[in-house]
Amino acid sequence: MSGWKAKRFWKAAEVVPLEGGYTVELDGRPMKTPAKAALHLPTRAMAEAVAAEWQAQEGEVKPNTMPVTRAANSAIDNVSRQHAEVAGFVAAYGDSDLTCYRADGPAELVARQQEAWDPLLDWVEARYGVRLLPVAGVIHQPQPARAVEALSAEVHAAGPFELTALHDLVALSGSLVIGLAAFHDAREPEQLWHLSRIDETWQAEQWGADEEAQAVAALKQSDFLAAKRFLNLARASN
Repeated sequence: MSGWKAKRFWKAAEVVPLEGGYTVELDGRPMKTPAKAALHLPTRAMAEAVAAEWQAQEGEVKPNTMPVTRAANSAIDNVSRQHAEVAGFVAAYGDSDLTCYRADGPAELVARQQEAWDPLLDWVEARYGVRLLPVAGVIHQPQPARAVEALSAEVHAAGPFELTALHDLVALSGSLVIGLAAFHDAREPEQLWHLSRIDETWQAEQWGADEEAQAVAALKQSDFLAAKRFLNLARASN
């Protein structure tokens, strides 16, 4: 097969209002998602971000430089059509949350995890009225059903664009607690990312940093921050 790649064919990417939202037109032609659905976006801010990504393309189209477009396509083509399944996947993190699985030594790592994660569990209790329980070791221990159900209800209530962002915030951090903290602006996103990396940071301090692992972590951090930006765009006032 030939290595055909999409090339820029448009002169202008422009935001156009729709009933109940916005779209982006390329030289007057409304954009479609990869599944050929209408690109119906919830806020002008998101539409402007999509238009800016397309306007910035030069020559060959590079999807990896268009995180807002890719997330919007995912929200429309995938999450909106499989909302319950995606929400269930995200909510399942609550029963085995990163912030609940603690080392039983050495003492310095135990203390560092407590300092980083206990305030997040306190935040969950203050917001939702339920308590997730820390456990020592890596063997799964179920969390209280009432706590899991409360957090699951929050996830299932999210709309498709918000759920798309929450999915990435949770999957990248490995924590529903951290994802929900970002969802509700409980901490700055950069701080939350670093709180999700307590164990990895500790290992690097003990044994030295691995360049390949650092590169992967940097990419994940970029994606985490992009997911938070997408969430903010989905909630922006028009």
